[in-house]
Amino acid sequence: MSAPTPPPMSTPGSTSAPGPDPTSGSGDGPWRSREFRNLFTATVFSHLATNIGYVAVPLIAVSALDASAGEVGLLATLSTLAFLLIGLPAGAWVDRMRHRPVLIAADLARAVLFVSVPLAWALGALTLGQLYAVVLLNGCATVFFDVGSQSVLPRLVDREALVPANAAVVSLQAASNVAGRGAGGGIVQLFTAPVAVVGVGLLYLASALRLAVSPRSVAAEATGAVPKAPDGRLGAQIAEGVRHVLRHPELRALAFTASLVNFGAQIVNTLLPVLFVRELGLSAGALGLYWAAGGVGVLIGARCACPVGRFLGHGRTLGLAGLWMAPAALLLPLVDRGVWLWVAAAGWMLTMFKVGVDNVLGVSLRQRLTPDPLLGRMNATFRFMLTGAIALGSATAGLLGEFAGLDAALRTGASCLALAFLPVFLSPVRRRRELPRQSTR
Repeated sequence: MSAPTPPPMSTPGSTSAPGPDPTSGSGDGPWRSREFRNLFTATVFSHLATNIGYVAVPLIAVSALDASAGEVGLLATLSTLAFLLIGLPAGAWVDRMRHRPVLIAADLARAVLFVSVPLAWALGALTLGQLYAVVLLNGCATVFFDVGSQSVLPRLVDREALVPANAAVVSLQAASNVAGRGAGGGIVQLFTAPVAVVGVGLLYLASALRLAVSPRSVAAEATGAVPKAPDGRLGAQIAEGVRHVLRHPELRALAFTASLVNFGAQIVNTLLPVLFVRELGLSAGALGLYWAAGGVGVLIGARCACPVGRFLGHGRTLGLAGLWMAPAALLLPLVDRGVWLWVAAAGWMLTMFKVGVDNVLGVSLRQRLTPDPLLGRMNATFRFMLTGAIALGSATAGLLGEFAGLDAALRTGASCLALAFLPVFLSPVRRRRELPRQSTR
């Protein structure tokens, strides 16, 4: 989430001078680590499931249960509410636990929840209430999976391989957006949304099985070590993680920029099923392809992050990417039939390009600015803020869509996306040339 500058400034939480630029991808690379490969393979299945479900669940609500814009907004809000309810304590809990059992349990829970939807549909008993419960509980499981997987990554690869490892993971997420959302729209169109949800459950099950049969753990258990439990009470541990993020000028800027991106994007995404299917009369496949265009943008951004970061500098890339991409976000409200659909899709792709760059360089920076014992709580604090922004965006989308109209809601979301780069652009991040060494504070 920058052209060459003077030597990198010192930052709080960094106790040693930066070494070779990790964006170079030098060294053995992340793929030499068997634990990283195991985690990556399982994450393939998990992200495909998430993205197919992202398309199928709101389409079930709109097409099968005749949900209104407000009800679709509530569905999206509940899907992220868990990060507000348990996001912060989850970080402290993850810091105390082995990571592989956490990831396996989260995948199994999500598989069971999603399989319940087509079963209820087949029995003629599916209701909006059940969908609300499924997305809420699925969010609880996702809290633990996301916090655990991001916290373990810096322990699986060398420092020089951290940015390439994050680039691989973000590229995977983007490819899953393309394949999962594109396939999700096609499956819904051909076989109905409840059938698509069967595939979601099976993919989560495949992720759990991949982790379960792994010959070695995806975390510190690989050497038989158990993560050291933080000292003190849960509330004090949570507060320590929150202070680490909010008192650190670079982490704080990264968190606020990402929160604005999530808030704006969620306003747009929440109402797209209503706009495409009900207002414009477009197919579910068209909606899936539109979302897939965003995935292409994230994928290209993730693949460009390392070389651009080497050329411009890590922080300046983060600071300038949003400035370059801001006008693209203003194209999003133009979505309509014909040529304007392509114009809006191009704007969406360019906006998501910026997100792909941010996700690689920004996540790598925050991992390096955080000592290992605080990684779970740092990631949980970010997830709390970022997913809290998604929940607020969902609620805002429902209210604006219901009382001000779809056009006003889309313009609000696009404006937030266009301005989201400002916290990082105005922060010390913009002057950072390289990643620091891992903080040991």
